[in-house]
Amino acid sequence: MLDTPIPPPAGASASVPTTTGAVRCVITLGNALGEGVLWSVREQAVYWVDILQRELHRWSPATGARQRWTFDEEISAIAERAHAPGFIVTLRRGFALFDPAVDIAPRYLHQPEPERTGNRFNDGKCDAQGRFWSGSMDFACEAPTGALYSYTASGACVRHDDGFAVTNGPTWATTAQGPAMFFNDTVQGTTYRYRCDPATGTVSDKTLWKHWPAADGVPDGMTTDAQGRLWVAHWGSGCITCHDADTAEELARITLPVSQVTNCAFGGADLRTLYITSARTGLTPEQIAAEPLAGALFAVDISTPGLPAHLFGG
Repeated sequence: MLDTPIPPPAGASASVPTTTGAVRCVITLGNALGEGVLWSVREQAVYWVDILQRELHRWSPATGARQRWTFDEEISAIAERAHAPGFIVTLRRGFALFDPAVDIAPRYLHQPEPERTGNRFNDGKCDAQGRFWSGSMDFACEAPTGALYSYTASGACVRHDDGFAVTNGPTWATTAQGPAMFFNDTVQGTTYRYRCDPATGTVSDKTLWKHWPAADGVPDGMTTDAQGRLWVAHWGSGCITCHDADTAEELARITLPVSQVTNCAFGGADLRTLYITSARTGLTPEQIAAEPLAGALFAVDISTPGLPAHLFGG
């Protein structure tokens, strides 16, 4: 069903998030691998990528206008720049700048792992201090050759962790132990929590936050809402779940009509619309017939708001 209301658990406070309407399909594109969804506050528009088709998409809810840009290699994540037009993006080999208004080839800033020829970059986003964080992964989704990086406006690139087959996230929240960063080891079905120092951009004390049961698929992209709760997309189980950052307790679940749910971001004028990407790569013809909206962009209104996306400091 598209309409999946989430009743608050018995005794729960009014702050427990609920859907305020049906999940709706807003763009039917059949993305091979929709990802990297971003709400632009300054443009009041949604951006997202199709990694495997090497495309960046934009949609304006107010006007219905749609745009698409095509690249020579995979584009996997984007973040708006704070002091210049356009975006920092991750392409196959690393970090680059791209301005859709100019629409010329992206300009690479840094390629941190030239020796890992079987890798590509995947999910990423900025922290509140303007650093862009992203993970690399094995293109075949098998070898643990992926790593976690940050890139700053001054051009400093740091490898913080290593040994992942597929990386997704990160996102941040304040926990009882202080500021934390969350990062997904997708192939292992695991989400890790790191203690982070916002001032220095370092992470430490890596701990297991949640190992996901098989029925929940594997964790993909995620975001944080204004109350510090994590919203996680599930590849293989067709849902988004919301969790307490300290305990990992599930607080809400949104079911979608597609199995491969890839990422989510809060948008809209009041940041109460959750935009959700999906994929159809790897599905058989029979599976595509059973879920014809695979690869579409979805939206659902949430009772509590999210946070605006952080901007890159450059």
